[in-house]
Amino acid sequence: MNIVLKEITLPSNQALQIVQGDLTLEEVDAIVNAANEYLEHGGGVAWAIVMRGGDVIQEESNQWIQQYGSVSHAHPAWTSGGGLSAKYVIHAVGPVWGDGDEDLKLHDAVYGSFRVADELKCESIALPAISTGIFGFPKERAAGVILNTIKEYFEKEKSRLKVVRLTLFDKNSVGIFTRALD
Repeated sequence: MNIVLKEITLPSNQALQIVQGDLTLEEVDAIVNAANEYLEHGGGVAWAIVMRGGDVIQEESNQWIQQYGSVSHAHPAWTSGGGLSAKYVIHAVGPVWGDGDEDLKLHDAVYGSFRVADELKCESIALPAISTGIFGFPKERAAGVILNTIKEYFEKEKSRLKVVRLTLFDKNSVGIFTRALD
């Protein structure tokens, strides 16, 4: 069961929530997958999404790669949610720590995810702490980049999104993002 631990209203009227729980259980229009550029969902959040949502997510991801090629940080791919409650999965390529320009790449992945959500006419979205797992991005730094990018997006873009949920699995991540939001 996912629990909202903190909620603020952004100046642009979106609800920004810190949630402890399982991203794959979110009842939102879209969830964001922390993906690799080839949409091979073999580990981490991506694996959990395919396990709960079904093989159709990997199949649609394979079709995306065949049609459009590899996915960049700034231009996420998207598939259906398969058996998930979410209608869509937005596949954002987060940076691997140590590859260079990590802050900019993470910014682009988050900003691009929100742009895709708006193109898909979503009103709610949930995202994990992109790149902080197997990609090794330090959580404190990622929290600042992700939260600042969310605020920037809504300052610059006309958006139909009403609810943004940062859905974090572990208490440590929840604490880091809650402190960063404060």
